[in-house]
Amino acid sequence: MQDKIENLGKSIVHHGKINDRIYLMKLHPENLEETLEKINELAISEGYSKIFGKIQVSALPDFLLNNYSIEAFIPKFYQNKHDCVFVSKFMNPNREKVPEKDLEIFYDLLNSSGKSKKIKSEHSPKFIPERLNPEDVDSITEVFRCVFESYPFPVHNPDYILQTMQERKTQYFGIKDCNKLIGISTAEIDFENKNAEMTDFAVLPEYRGQNIAFLLLAKMEEEMKFANIKTVYTIARLKEPGMNKTFIKSDYKYTGTLINNTNISGSIESMNIYYKHI
Repeated sequence: MQDKIENLGKSIVHHGKINDRIYLMKLHPENLEETLEKINELAISEGYSKIFGKIQVSALPDFLLNNYSIEAFIPKFYQNKHDCVFVSKFMNPNREKVPEKDLEIFYDLLNSSGKSKKIKSEHSPKFIPERLNPEDVDSITEVFRCVFESYPFPVHNPDYILQTMQERKTQYFGIKDCNKLIGISTAEIDFENKNAEMTDFAVLPEYRGQNIAFLLLAKMEEEMKFANIKTVYTIARLKEPGMNKTFIKSDYKYTGTLINNTNISGSIESMNIYYKHI
């Protein structure tokens, strides 16, 4: 049973027991007070332990007055003009416990990465990123199943992959080795607001350490520039040094950590926010 995406008034939320949370994906500016009440009522009725969302900074005072706190931000997120704030409200104090050891390791990585060399963008003809198509759907789900025991969205379901692909707001990219799909990523695009989430990076274990995620990210950035996207961002796993290194060395800026936020690979993990203007 997957978490579901549905309308709450004119806003869009993603919620369910797998992530044990409500994710306010898109906030409509009308009836803000009523929306906050509905979100809170849903969290209480379902027993969710966290609410988080991305909102325009203009709505921040209302959220702060309703006991939300700021966990991260992205400047010029909406239409290359208005700032975005990631806000959270913990309904259960156990969910709010900060993973101090993981954060300590990450901060060491963050400090040391600034002193190390950038990853070179050159790659051999063997590993050339490409845009994936409907005929790749089964291979995409196979890679996701291999890499992720659980995931916040139903990426293990071929029908879901095909549906998002056909809606054209999600673009899938991959790298193949002798026609075998070995690494994938997606760009979830908000054309209206000129931003895109660089997400769903999955590389088969035997191909890791070859900068495949970096190559996919570079290809996606090229495509996003062509589509007139101005801001790209990601929500990366705090515990995964490889992906954090990829974004840091690709000149993405870290702005905060979503504490105990997402069910991925079998447990609830904290996630880092990065962004880049392109």
